[in-house]
Amino acid sequence: MTLQKPILRALAGETLPTPPAWMMRQAGRYLPEYRATRAEAGDFLSLCYTPDLAAEVTLQPLRRYSFDAAILFADILLLPQALGAELWFTPGEGPRLSTTTTPDELSALKPADAVHDRLSPIYETVRILARELPQDVALIGFAGAPWTVATYMIAGRGTPDQGPAHALKAEDRATFDGIIDLLTAGTIEYLSKQVEAGAEVIKLFDSWAGSLEGEDFARYSLRPMQEITSALKARFPGLPVIAFPRGAGTRYAGSHAAVGADCIAIDDGVTAAWAAEHVQPAGCVQGNLLNSHLVTGGDALVTETQRVVRALSGGPHIFNLGHGITPDADPENVTIMLEAIKNA
Repeated sequence: MTLQKPILRALAGETLPTPPAWMMRQAGRYLPEYRATRAEAGDFLSLCYTPDLAAEVTLQPLRRYSFDAAILFADILLLPQALGAELWFTPGEGPRLSTTTTPDELSALKPADAVHDRLSPIYETVRILARELPQDVALIGFAGAPWTVATYMIAGRGTPDQGPAHALKAEDRATFDGIIDLLTAGTIEYLSKQVEAGAEVIKLFDSWAGSLEGEDFARYSLRPMQEITSALKARFPGLPVIAFPRGAGTRYAGSHAAVGADCIAIDDGVTAAWAAEHVQPAGCVQGNLLNSHLVTGGDALVTETQRVVRALSGGPHIFNLGHGITPDADPENVTIMLEAIKNA
């Protein structure tokens, strides 16, 4: 691992003249070459579990754009599948899982250290990428944070308000805690293998953190991510970790310390100027352009990109979106965004 890569320098606390940049979901449906490769794979899970194809779609954005990082192409629900949940994707509707809501269903799942056989193709994808990526591009491994993954396991699908998970948390705290604990242990195992295979940075996506209220935010979003981060850093000293408690609002302040992360990714629910004052003094910040600007483009794309860069120019910053790029984004707008970053 070398700190010469721009993202690793930012994660180590360095303020760079131009922030390094990558995008959440940068390998995805907005690119015609991605759509072609996914068609070749036949279905989404086959794409995830075919290392050559998963590596190919991870590399595709790097052939178009001067990103400073590639993020492993996979899905946050591969871990519960490896733990024994059934997983399938319904066209036009998204992922479906067999539910885990009772003590018996929880006890039927596999132990955390039994996930590797199912996930071995993912580790092979990481090994391919570690060989193939340009020398100045960092490789990011990732997993969903336990709370977010649990919401899918409990409901069997994505829900607007994560209501089933909140209900189980209220009605059967022991089972709910058991799910969180299993996911925490399984995530440590999963991400450790990604690092051993060549991932240089780890990102934890807690996409539904914002729906946790009061003490539950610290207990079920921040604490599991802290346990994962602490375990990974004990196994791999110096490993940088990015945490993304999406929807945290003003609770982003203090998240560096609460998680032990080197970088906190922020969504577009807070301004870059606010983050510069309240989050960046504690460490690197990643974010946070509104992703719709990559659909609409125009002068607003340039203006807002440069506003984010300038607001966060006083400390370590990794430029990114506030959430993943959407399928209706114009690929040309990504080029315009990257130019605006350089010219800010």
